[in-house]
Amino acid sequence: MIRVGLISDTHGLLRPQAVAALQGSDLIVHGGDIGDAGILEALAAIAPLTVVRGNNDREPWAGHIEETAFLKVGGVLVHAIHDLSQLASDPAGAGVRVVVSGHSHKPKIEERGGVLYVNPGSAGPRRFKLPIAVAELIVDGNAVTARILELG
Repeated sequence: MIRVGLISDTHGLLRPQAVAALQGSDLIVHGGDIGDAGILEALAAIAPLTVVRGNNDREPWAGHIEETAFLKVGGVLVHAIHDLSQLASDPAGAGVRVVVSGHSHKPKIEERGGVLYVNPGSAGPRRFKLPIAVAELIVDGNAVTARILELG
């Protein structure tokens, strides 16, 4: 089994609760709106990191970060993108099993057409009354499950 920690929309704030929740991850995916290069360094110290650039990541340090990323986890292809509305292809047709996104700050897990869509929500500054959260994927061969982890 492979545990993938999912985090998004830190906007310059990496909470200790988020770091604690991501401990033990085999990989971490950050879904964009990072806000500070130091967050990437801290996450990479926990586990190998895949990151995509969000709409607010426009500073020079973020210039090399791609807007989308694909990674193979066990037998599962994962596609990361910040804003789900900018998904340009048919994930199922491309063999993608999981799409990880951010942007809305709303944690959500939904399966559509054989593709699992996971938004871990925002782990950074609170927006409106939305929860502060991260998520995890558990990949076991070709099987994948996800859950939201609300941070206290």
